[in-house]
Amino acid sequence: MDVAVLAYDGVFDSGLAAFLDVLQWANAMRDEVPEPPPAWQVTTIGFRGRIRTGAGHVVETAPVSAAQDADLLLVPALAERRPDALIAHVSGSDFAPVRRLVAAARERRAAIASACTGSFLLAESGVLEGLRATTSWWLAPYFRTRYRGVTVDETRMVTTSDGVTTAGASFAHVDLALAIVRMNSPTLADLVARYLVVDERPSQATYTIATALAQSDPMLMAFERWARVHLDQPIAITDAARAIGVSPRTLQRAVRRTLGTSPVHFVQDLRVERASHLLRTTDLPLETIARKVGYDHANTLRILLRERTGATARALRR
Repeated sequence: MDVAVLAYDGVFDSGLAAFLDVLQWANAMRDEVPEPPPAWQVTTIGFRGRIRTGAGHVVETAPVSAAQDADLLLVPALAERRPDALIAHVSGSDFAPVRRLVAAARERRAAIASACTGSFLLAESGVLEGLRATTSWWLAPYFRTRYRGVTVDETRMVTTSDGVTTAGASFAHVDLALAIVRMNSPTLADLVARYLVVDERPSQATYTIATALAQSDPMLMAFERWARVHLDQPIAITDAARAIGVSPRTLQRAVRRTLGTSPVHFVQDLRVERASHLLRTTDLPLETIARKVGYDHANTLRILLRERTGATARALRR
């Protein structure tokens, strides 16, 4: 498989390196598995012979014309975590050549993959329209607001939709690279993961901070503050809406528009976040923790923790 890895000014160093390192390990270990897949022929491409990464390192690249026949285009993230600056970059004139390259790859039906802030670049190029995608969990509200035609699920670590693969926060570049290997050989992907000591992480939900998700909307910030005060009580959305001075329907629309979920689901996220913290930092019995986050029965919390984090209460406590 011919793989083109795009390097551009400001690229996230670890993302670029993760793509190159994982594929290099996969190539080196192909002969150690039965029925090895074809080798990955990897070329680092750029719009100039040398580019400067986000951390200031210089990387030499081949011309982007080398990507014309590539089976897969890998686009590492941009080293920018501030939402406004990120959107300004990916939509600006400096990134127009990158957007055209991504769109051209899509037009000829080459596979495309990116992670973290790179999902914004793919969306800005138009290749995610009508598809499912993921991105860094804390950027999901901004992604959802700007790219209404994309179904974003920030709980996923890696997702593939019609030949376009996206991954979550920064170091999900490793998960994405392993997913690419896994598409060709699950056995080889498992072997590489063991040598690199990379655990399987199917979800970002364990890492999500609900407060951070609400920061993009003052109404949601007010709702989040009110909910935290009442977390140990039954919470009615009508009471929450009245307390922050809006109608229940307005609150529901704001949560759906920004977070892609319901107020009840968001309150559950807050409860899971609080319960997970208490499991990790205290010796309180699960029954006591359940009452502190608004549940009469520990089993209700136990089921919710497994659904949202993919881990048991006992595992979270460890």
